[in-house]
Amino acid sequence: MAGIIMVIAFFMTMTGRGGGNFYMLTLVLMGVSMKVGAPVSQFVLMCSSLMAAVLFSRRKMNHWKLTIFLGILIFISAMAGGYYGGYFNEDILKVVFAVVMFVAACFMLRKPKERKPVDKPWMLNLTSEGETFQVNLFITIPTVFVAGFLSGMVGVSGGSFMVPLMILTMSVPMHIAVGTSTTLVAISALAGFLGHLGAGAVDFSLALPLAAGGIIGGFFGAKMALKSKPKNLKYLFAGTQIVASVIMIINVFTH
Repeated sequence: MAGIIMVIAFFMTMTGRGGGNFYMLTLVLMGVSMKVGAPVSQFVLMCSSLMAAVLFSRRKMNHWKLTIFLGILIFISAMAGGYYGGYFNEDILKVVFAVVMFVAACFMLRKPKERKPVDKPWMLNLTSEGETFQVNLFITIPTVFVAGFLSGMVGVSGGSFMVPLMILTMSVPMHIAVGTSTTLVAISALAGFLGHLGAGAVDFSLALPLAAGGIIGGFFGAKMALKSKPKNLKYLFAGTQIVASVIMIINVFTH
């Protein structure tokens, strides 16, 4: 099973997705219960993402101002989603989330349009490695809140929507989006794991060997991402996003 986790971590790290839903699916298919698998999946996700985040940060693939800004919004909205999730039909939410992610992945396959800089109070200008991009606060804040809320409800990593959000609404360069998303996923997974640890619900006999596979996969995935062309990373992300969306919908209708 550690070998499968390593392969998943390799591809998920390259795209900044995190891959928590794929880890969870693997554990369930291997006969691990959801109760045992959830904290194990969080631990593996934390370890693989932290490894990749360190490598990305050393190569300046992570924009810290953007990470902090989005991180605060995600933390608040995902926490609210987790709290109020019980008041909504989980299957309907999963289908809505999967459809939105599928559509976002399809849009990512299109050639991006050139956007001219706009000098407005609600446009946040950020620069990274000589590249300047703008964050439209009117679009970004409500979009992150809605996406984070849904993400918190259905229990998937923020990487599923963070990369499309940065690419489609902010014109953030793909390599910066991957590095920033990976850091956000690592922070989110760490918080989730600490919650499980506080409840004493972590099976370390299962988590540690799988985390070793995740760390190895995360290391080589990050190394490959550093060497890959942004266009190839975008196609890989869109492909894995479409697969994840389809799996989520199938999961809803087969249970």
